[in-house]
Amino acid sequence: MRIALAFQGGGSHTAFTAGVVARLVDRGAFDGHEIVAVSGTSGGAINALLTYAALREGSPDRVPERLEAFWEDNAARGPVERLGNAAVVGAGLVQSLGLAPPLNPYLVPAPFDGRGEFRRLLRRHVDFEALTVDTDGRHPRLVLGAVDVRSGAFRAFDSRRDRITPDTVLASAAIPTLFRAIHVDGGAYWDGLFSQNPPVAPLLDDDPDELWVVQINPTRRDDEPRTTLDIADRRNELAGNLSLYQELGSIEKIDQLLAAGTLTPASGYRQVAVRVLELARSPVTGLLGAASKANRDVAFLRDLRRRGRGQADVFLAALGFEAAWSAGDLPALRALLDGVRVEVEPPFGGPADDVAELLADGVVRDVTRKELVGEDVTWRVHARDGAPGLLTAFFAGSALVALRLGPVPEDER
Repeated sequence: MRIALAFQGGGSHTAFTAGVVARLVDRGAFDGHEIVAVSGTSGGAINALLTYAALREGSPDRVPERLEAFWEDNAARGPVERLGNAAVVGAGLVQSLGLAPPLNPYLVPAPFDGRGEFRRLLRRHVDFEALTVDTDGRHPRLVLGAVDVRSGAFRAFDSRRDRITPDTVLASAAIPTLFRAIHVDGGAYWDGLFSQNPPVAPLLDDDPDELWVVQINPTRRDDEPRTTLDIADRRNELAGNLSLYQELGSIEKIDQLLAAGTLTPASGYRQVAVRVLELARSPVTGLLGAASKANRDVAFLRDLRRRGRGQADVFLAALGFEAAWSAGDLPALRALLDGVRVEVEPPFGGPADDVAELLADGVVRDVTRKELVGEDVTWRVHARDGAPGLLTAFFAGSALVALRLGPVPEDER
């Protein structure tokens, strides 16, 4: 199977992505498969770069080591760095509350604006001299998203045509309240959060069978944001998800047209199954809001990587469950569902029905809609008669603990 990876940006929160990818590699999720492309924006671009560098060297087993080394090195250590980190997070929090104007990086003398240190950090972990332009396509594709602040044009730095340098990575991560625009090839670039977050469309040129996305900004929120901090936080999340939702929506629409026969493979399109691993909310990120995306505290970054490893475990458990279900493997399904709390609603049946038999014989995954791994795991499905539904699985670590099969809620149709 050909897999493309896309890593959303989100500052320090993208340490979560490092945990996800490290666990997937450690547990052999890619064994027997081919990673054909990797994309990222902002902090996601850094994770994409580190993953790509290891793959290009022919050392996929070193991906976890390289991700861990970078995020440990990026953490604020020592009294001066910790004080500086607290000042940056505090300033972001005050700005989110509307109590201070945004910082202007052009008022900071160039030697102290952080760009030089960022370049040195990247060079400690990546041999950029070895990253020559891969015009022959001998390696997976790397795509980094940025936006030209003058023309408004989206820019996807592509390893097949562009030389990947510290500045192309910095261009993708240049948050305008922290960094001046980064000048590359005559353009002046800001953070790719304002363009493709992350780039998805370019990955389709490599004909992946599946697209695995690590999403940093939560899709849903349980309550209506009412405080100044909550409003700013939710606005940040929604803005960060706009381009991703649009690009994934386009893939789903094409998949639906292919499934309906309106489009055919001869038209140059192919079906791509989409799987999304999402960072769930936590009390810490909720307390600080969007300002926590600038937090480089050692314990905070380690906790995010731990949560990423846990989410990868859930993802892999869900893949195992889906494999048994898709194969109609009744003994395996019965073993997986033993002791699991199950709810079944129309149009699939009722409480008295054997859910293992229903799954093995009467429920089909709708591959034209994405699988979402968040606080639970959801698949869009069809009953035998074509009626749409939603299958939701709840995991504790790798253990399936509850399953709900029923109609699609009205607000998700």
